[in-house]
Amino acid sequence: MAFDRQGEFSGLRPIEGADSLDLATLEVYMAAHLPGFEGPLEAARFKGGQSNPTYRLASPSGRYVLRRKPPGKLLPSAHAVDREFRVIKALHALDFPVARPHVLCEDESIIGTAFYIMDFVPGRVVWEPHVPGVSGPERAAIFEALNATIASLHQVDYSGAGLTDFGRPDGYVARQIRRWSEQYRASATETVPEMDRLMEWLPDAAPDSGQHGIVHGDFRLDNCILHETGPRILAVLDWELATLGDPIADFTYHLMQWRMPPSQGQGGVGSLIGHEKEPGLPRLEDYVERYCGHRGLAGIPDLDIYLAYNFFRLAAIFQGIVGRVRDGTATNPNAIHMAGQVQPMAAIAWDYARKAGA
Repeated sequence: MAFDRQGEFSGLRPIEGADSLDLATLEVYMAAHLPGFEGPLEAARFKGGQSNPTYRLASPSGRYVLRRKPPGKLLPSAHAVDREFRVIKALHALDFPVARPHVLCEDESIIGTAFYIMDFVPGRVVWEPHVPGVSGPERAAIFEALNATIASLHQVDYSGAGLTDFGRPDGYVARQIRRWSEQYRASATETVPEMDRLMEWLPDAAPDSGQHGIVHGDFRLDNCILHETGPRILAVLDWELATLGDPIADFTYHLMQWRMPPSQGQGGVGSLIGHEKEPGLPRLEDYVERYCGHRGLAGIPDLDIYLAYNFFRLAAIFQGIVGRVRDGTATNPNAIHMAGQVQPMAAIAWDYARKAGA
């Protein structure tokens, strides 16, 4: 029986164990830092997500979202809620679709870890990338909204947004290859030959489009909130991996859904494989052309190398989740199932690498 991503990841679940929040202390903090806040406070944990635990807070003054670092041992530079808050705050000021941010708290005495609070944005989160249950025209419109939104992000003047020091855009892909190679090795639980080959080949093959911009790092449909009844994107979520870098690397990550190995269990991310004939679903080639049109680009050279890099990167991210299971810091009950996705993604990455001359 196919895994029901929509049913598994939608909605809320009770707060248990390490997820617990000291609501009394949090309520006092919010009263002091959020104008207009009124208690009492209720909280529940969102089912979806793998990295930073995310909660819906409800009170007489409204609904909010709290996003925190997970407790326990963490990989270096991971779970940077301070960076998430900073980029959301900058983009909200430019009317880019993000939730309105309220406050960042780095005082771990409040709930045990750093966290930030933003508005709760009502709408749809669709966990299957082929968008089941909609008409062909609406599906086409949703893909166009995704395309236009990521293109808009990549054209933001990050200097004017106060984000000049948010990252080092030069050499972005090369640095990412080093970073995820290191984190893969730190999290490895078994030998994956394709990952070893990729870590040897990618450093010398690293592409560089020469473009600089804000990169989201994990842009996909289920990291967006759609309007309840239409294709408009109300908020882009999950900015943990955001930095300054190569926009083409960010966009080609978004393209992976067309080749993503379908999950055989309760892990992985959504795939368009098997849904290519859904009405309104664009072909990958047409989607690339549309993005280039939004940005005034002639095309994307080195597409195969970018895709090899991105499948490698995601395999390393998944291995990091498996490593957190090993270390006892995984925050999602489905995290253990990610182990079965690492090798298939590495195999696709190596396939693209060979097409590129490896």
